[in-house]
Amino acid sequence: MKTQKSVQDPGGKLYLVATPIGNLEDMTFRAIRLMKESAAIAAEDTRNTKKLCTHFGIGTTLISYHEHNLEAGGDRILGLLGEGKDVALVSDAGMPCISDPGADIAARAIAEGYAVVPVPGANAALTSLIASGLPAQPFLFHGFPPRKKNDRKELFARLAGRMETIIFYESPHRLKDSLRDMEEAFGKDRRIALVRELTKKFEEILRGTIGEVSAWAREHELKGEFCLVIEGTTEEPAAAETEWWNGLTAKEHVEALIGQEGLPPKEAVKAAAKARGEAKRDVYRAYHMDE
Repeated sequence: MKTQKSVQDPGGKLYLVATPIGNLEDMTFRAIRLMKESAAIAAEDTRNTKKLCTHFGIGTTLISYHEHNLEAGGDRILGLLGEGKDVALVSDAGMPCISDPGADIAARAIAEGYAVVPVPGANAALTSLIASGLPAQPFLFHGFPPRKKNDRKELFARLAGRMETIIFYESPHRLKDSLRDMEEAFGKDRRIALVRELTKKFEEILRGTIGEVSAWAREHELKGEFCLVIEGTTEEPAAAETEWWNGLTAKEHVEALIGQEGLPPKEAVKAAAKARGEAKRDVYRAYHMDE
């Protein structure tokens, strides 16, 4: 087990600073102070962050860190930390490391022994969850669904039986396809909340069934990033079927296969081992025991 340095320890620190997802009044005093005091601000999009800094009078140097320069940008951040300087990492909006490249540099900084300090604030997923009207716990946050249709349908099929409330992000140009696939996997009557433009002037939250929301999406022009909060299944998971051989020893299992299915001893040993999840040699030994 490794315990990281305390925020009180000397040396460079990587601050993971949450920024507003829309309304600038959601910026915290601590976030502003740390962005001003850090040697640099590492931003996913320096143009967006520049506007934020201008609004709050933050004159700290901006450096670029995004999914296309993870190695070079990360090296620059680690270099500053190595010089004992603090770096504030921000995403375009919301919490760093949540569906953005910040997770990579956070892991690298931790591996190098630097203090990584969370600075809480706005987050689209949790904000959507508490406004959805659906159970807030337990919940499962997935982020963006796969872009490819088959991968997306496979994911939704796997999640359809989960009892947790499920949270997705989705872009406007893939929303209709995702809702169609959700309708197929989760069923048209599963409850959902579709949230967009959170904390902004045209904030909108649609609550209904997947079928209703999917129909709405097909009839409207879609703009902005969306958050989808889906009700977990209310059906109890089906009880696992009891295997006919439960209670039998490995030897009895092999003998039953020979007697009931007419398998040769070698094939019966192989089949029993596979069914029981045991090594074939162990089942073989058990079958030939006392011979």
